[in-house]
Amino acid sequence: MTTTKLTAPPTAKPKRKLKKRADKPTKEKSTRSPRRTLVSQGGSFAKLHDRQIAYKEYSGSGPVYLLVHGIGGCQADWQAVTDRLISTGQHVITVDLPGHGQSAKDRGDYSLGAMASVLRDLLDHLGHRQAILVGHSLGGGVAMQFIYQFPDRCNGLILVCSGGLGAETPTWLRAATLPGSQVVMAAIGSQKTTNSLYWACRQLARVGIEPQMLNPQMVEKLSEFGDPNARDAFVSTLRSVVDVSGQRVTALGKLAAMEDLPVLLIWGARDPVIPLHHGERAAEIIPNSELVVFPRIGHEPHVEDPDRFAQLLRDFAHRVDVSHDSPVATHSER
Repeated sequence: MTTTKLTAPPTAKPKRKLKKRADKPTKEKSTRSPRRTLVSQGGSFAKLHDRQIAYKEYSGSGPVYLLVHGIGGCQADWQAVTDRLISTGQHVITVDLPGHGQSAKDRGDYSLGAMASVLRDLLDHLGHRQAILVGHSLGGGVAMQFIYQFPDRCNGLILVCSGGLGAETPTWLRAATLPGSQVVMAAIGSQKTTNSLYWACRQLARVGIEPQMLNPQMVEKLSEFGDPNARDAFVSTLRSVVDVSGQRVTALGKLAAMEDLPVLLIWGARDPVIPLHHGERAAEIIPNSELVVFPRIGHEPHVEDPDRFAQLLRDFAHRVDVSHDSPVATHSER
């Protein structure tokens, strides 16, 4: 494993290693019949096996990047990174996982396997055989499950503060899996509570304080708990991977099998949700991996430092074989 602590935008030339990752930029169509796509003001929708999934695709050259958000998030979480990638011609797909963002929040299967299948179906729908999967938090667990189920559909993996690599989980997340948690969440998502939280954010900002777990973006996510469908989907998703004792799903036993896949792990040194040592341990196990640590950054390096993050993704493309994919999409957002 190679560990890199970033203190300034990377300028050194990447080194190539057989068992660990090197730092430099690098760069997939399917056989399934196309599915109906609906276009909305904020992007597109695809009907995938009776599930309406929201996504955006930005056409470009090189490998396809499929960005997968974390629990309670949505594709808008990637906007700053997406803007930077498409400005230099990268091909990017963002998606709202089932139960998140603008995707359907109906009753159904919210397991990692079901979500991985949705990603596979989306790639089929868009005509891509392979993609670099970039998974944040829960999205990292979904990406690893995708590789386990569809190993030939992924030509690179980037895990960002990923779940599924250890048991530790914050108390508040474990508590959200308990019976009756929806009642508390409904109160948190009420207009009165969110207004109070926004007020607190403004007061803290006036004195130059912005706690990692209390900022306007987080309050906006909490406000979605006011929607009972969003609440139920969140709890169903959370209970599929977490219980009162912590994370209940692990990929640690499968990591060594990724020896032929280029893997990059990105972590915030101050991540309060999934500790850095989860990433350090994974990087020791995965043969062809590199760990990059962002100092003074928390659980969302892609939000807190999108410039460095986007450059790491560009550099990663040089390690990827795109000979098995034709990155020509049938739909694009500009």
